[in-house]
Amino acid sequence: MLLARTLDDKFAGLYRAGKIHGGVFLGRGQEALSVSVGLALRKGDVFAPLIRDQAGRLAFGEPILDAVRTYLGSTLGPMRGRDGNIHRGRPREGLLPMISHLGAMIAVVNGILFARRLRNISGVVGATSIGDGGTSTGSFHEAINLAAVEKLPLVLIVANNQYAYSTPTSRQFACRDLVDKAIGYGVDSQTVDGTDLSACLEVVGEAVKRAREGHGPQMVVARLLRLCGHGEHDVADYVDPELKQSPVGRDCLKVAEEHLLQQGWADARTVELWRSEMVQKAEDAVATVQREPVPDPYEEDWRALSSQRLLEAREERPG
Repeated sequence: MLLARTLDDKFAGLYRAGKIHGGVFLGRGQEALSVSVGLALRKGDVFAPLIRDQAGRLAFGEPILDAVRTYLGSTLGPMRGRDGNIHRGRPREGLLPMISHLGAMIAVVNGILFARRLRNISGVVGATSIGDGGTSTGSFHEAINLAAVEKLPLVLIVANNQYAYSTPTSRQFACRDLVDKAIGYGVDSQTVDGTDLSACLEVVGEAVKRAREGHGPQMVVARLLRLCGHGEHDVADYVDPELKQSPVGRDCLKVAEEHLLQQGWADARTVELWRSEMVQKAEDAVATVQREPVPDPYEEDWRALSSQRLLEAREERPG
């Protein structure tokens, strides 16, 4: 969580300094929920993170350099300097590149889970995230219905961060709670305080466990507040000030730190040491990547095949 927040803060600074071109999307306020997903999954599982899942990516095993190289356009990154955003991934390791944060990844995860089933591979869980706004899309409804009918081991994490860009939840849906949408499709669902790390670890962990045991798809809805704009280009002046002062507006990182201190699991000096270590990690990663090459349009051949296996196969073709 702390590394993810530190890295996000670094990206925000680089964006304002003109070092990152394009959009920067951060997960401030959603780290507790995101990291819970990454920690609950295991090797062999599938994870399709979205735009605010830096914490979950790191917990699932993504190297910090993947994020930095993608945003700064290094040719050594997973996107070879062509994305500069958040569509990176490591498919061979179960970390899927993002297509869209508006429900498209649910169907992708469903397809992978179907493929595993056809190959008689059991005990695999597929997880992805979506925001409150994404639950209004047709992609969401079609995919969750399919997962329910086929009893796929899907875990769908809904970050109800109160706004779909600038549209409040009161203008998005009329049901009392987003879990009602899951109930309508016969999907087990739970709600959780997205600002409470302990609660997120417990609820998300149980959802992953139930999916792995064959109880069909699970949906977890977390109530929290996005502590930044939709992207760094967005000042988010539409957010209700009262919402920021409410329980849903708590900073999950501060809540976790207070809990550590109250339980005696760490003291203030240790926490500050951790913070310094994370800052150093982020700065070292950025310094490394800033020395790396970026695409040269005069030299780049713009090969569309990103898979090394496909590249090798093409080179081996006769003629």
